[in-house]
Amino acid sequence: MTLVLDTSAVLTACLSGDGFRQYGSERLVAPPLLWSELPSSLHEARWRADLDPDQALDELRRFERAPVRRRSHQRLLREAWNLADEFGWAKTYDAEFVALARLLDCRLITLDLRLRRASARLGFVIGPTEL
Repeated sequence: MTLVLDTSAVLTACLSGDGFRQYGSERLVAPPLLWSELPSSLHEARWRADLDPDQALDELRRFERAPVRRRSHQRLLREAWNLADEFGWAKTYDAEFVALARLLDCRLITLDLRLRRASARLGFVIGPTEL
């Protein structure tokens, strides 16, 4: 089975060290946006001194080795645009993760409560513990 992971799920898995094991043999994918968002989040955490510089680099390396693959779809941007409209979001970033899961007909894993609330009625957005 394929699972789409959003930035919050991947970041949490990286920070926990063995965090990707919980997904077993599932195919883990994310839209290309993840490869900009996650390093940016790590850099910001280092800049704010939430992570020390060595730890931030360790997490970046862990992300580079993560079993998450880039996946897109020809209708990804349009679907994200429509979902952002539907959810009342100004930006389409989070909507890309929802859109990819919808287009691939699979589940989206997130720890982002705002994203979960907005997309709850879709029925395929869950937390990692709900697998």
